[in-house]
Amino acid sequence: MVGIGTGGPERVVFVMIWRRKRIGIALGGGGARGLAHIGVFRAFEEESIPIDVIAGTSIGALVGAAFANGISSREMGELVDGFLESPTFQDSALKSIKEMQESKHFSLTQKIQAFFKNRIILAQAMFRPGILHAEDFQAMIDYFLPDIEMKELKIPFVAVATDLVSGYPVAISGGSLRKAVMASCAVPGAVPPVADDGRLLSDGGIVSLVPTSVVRQMGAEFVVAVTVGSEIETADEMKTAMDVYVRATNIMSFHLEQGDLKEADAVIRPDVGNLHWTDFLLARDLIREGEKATREHMVDVKKALPFFKRWTSRSPENRADENLS
Repeated sequence: MVGIGTGGPERVVFVMIWRRKRIGIALGGGGARGLAHIGVFRAFEEESIPIDVIAGTSIGALVGAAFANGISSREMGELVDGFLESPTFQDSALKSIKEMQESKHFSLTQKIQAFFKNRIILAQAMFRPGILHAEDFQAMIDYFLPDIEMKELKIPFVAVATDLVSGYPVAISGGSLRKAVMASCAVPGAVPPVADDGRLLSDGGIVSLVPTSVVRQMGAEFVVAVTVGSEIETADEMKTAMDVYVRATNIMSFHLEQGDLKEADAVIRPDVGNLHWTDFLLARDLIREGEKATREHMVDVKKALPFFKRWTSRSPENRADENLS
């Protein structure tokens, strides 16, 4: 039996066994692949594992902010379904970019239509800082997040962006929630950067794909990293200069991410393959993969819990009943 004593080694051991660690979760960027983060939260909810702090990059910031505001995984899934059916998405350039990627599978008529649409989109990119209009992308942010200050969130949250002026990461923990997430999600070339007090903020994934160090600085004693980056190997052909450039960027991002993951106590890797960052229509499959990957690493995650709670979980039968309700 471990005694509590008045201090010394015995008390240290007692605390390690009976007090849970402060848990933080770092959500990585990856466009639509980041919808898998919703499944990660679902697994945490069903296992009743608390989250004390959250930091996110790009899509990780959007999903993380929603959960920090108290939205459940079920509610978030319903919001995603509604967004994909809404005119905001159906008429957006996000969907057009995805169609550009799939044009090789189109019929002749569809290819002709895609050809002219692609030329218009690429021409627009030559005369403005992003293919997407800031207003269109902001509408997506507004759909998922309320117009509140970050201090009003239920769980401490940080959105990670990159200052294009200084070249350094920016951890945004105050001010407008929508503006912070917009800055973190501003994919270079696709979404215009966000001006903020002399800074020009863009996607946090430029310098920190999975913000584990930020979560640690927020006071987390146990850091869970969720990565939804592309796989390093590819079977894609590289026929054009753009193909080579994109491939080189993916390789750089992969190796940058490895440094972030080394700072984590547990790493969750949903099986999202090499899906394009605009594959939002695969939302349900991505959410399912996020939950599956989290359950496969639940033993690692539960190391943050008091010893006596590590081996308890809700039964599969109860979870199935809840999912049907």
